[in-house]
Amino acid sequence: MQHAPSARFPAAGLALAMAITGTVGAFATEAGLDPVTTVFWRCVFATAFLATWCILARSLPDPTLAASGLIRATLGGVCMVLSWTAFFAAFAMTSIATATIVYHVQPFFVVLLGIVFLGERVTLDQVVWMIGAFVGLVLASGLVASSTAVGASWALGIATALGGAMLYAIATILAKGLDGQRPDITTLCQTAAGIVMLAPFADFVRPVSPASWGWLIGIGTLHTGIAYMLMYRAYPQLTTPVIGVLTFIYPLVAIIIDWTIYGHPLGWMQAVGMALIALATFAVRLGWRLPGRPVCPV
Repeated sequence: MQHAPSARFPAAGLALAMAITGTVGAFATEAGLDPVTTVFWRCVFATAFLATWCILARSLPDPTLAASGLIRATLGGVCMVLSWTAFFAAFAMTSIATATIVYHVQPFFVVLLGIVFLGERVTLDQVVWMIGAFVGLVLASGLVASSTAVGASWALGIATALGGAMLYAIATILAKGLDGQRPDITTLCQTAAGIVMLAPFADFVRPVSPASWGWLIGIGTLHTGIAYMLMYRAYPQLTTPVIGVLTFIYPLVAIIIDWTIYGHPLGWMQAVGMALIALATFAVRLGWRLPGRPVCPV
């Protein structure tokens, strides 16, 4: 296992994971199902893939697993699955590119949750960068300075993507207490929880075409199984700046796909907004300080 390409070249592994994840909007759109049913089947195929992986890798059965860790991972899974559902729902109300950019402010929600619930300290510089990120969010959303009319559905889509980002951030905070648990087992708990939670609400009446099954299998295996394992393997071996830079491959791929395949180019104000979000993300990750200001926790 240690000789896998992602282990020897972690940056390449993370870049590949982000490129794969950037295509999830197209897969969800082409599957042609409602968001709840799409996420349900995502969880089914991801659970099958991850369970097989864990057994082959001999990480299951594992008598050292603590019940508290499994419960925490399952709670995080509830948030993660709701986050995926909100994210997929936002595609139809806005566009793949816009929903992805808005969803990408989740690191700032993690910071805010850490301040409120974990008592983490934040500097005035970080506050300024976060304000800049949310100004970028407003511009990137297309709700202001848009060349086309923006209706209530678009605004609801932005709110839905933001809700998904917040739920993702909560799942991230819950995962902070799982340092001793293998990431593939954590993800397996999350997807298994999704099957149980969404089964009563998924649409089993409407027939699913053979082509749709291919897209659904891809979302489960590629975007949840393979991509997540590539990310989890790469993170411990990379510095924060490298992770920060490579993470933006995800929205970039989504923007290119939305533009070339679905004919939804970004407006120039949306591009400015994404640039602001990228700048603020780098600043927070790298600890950039505003000129002439001392470090001052607030």
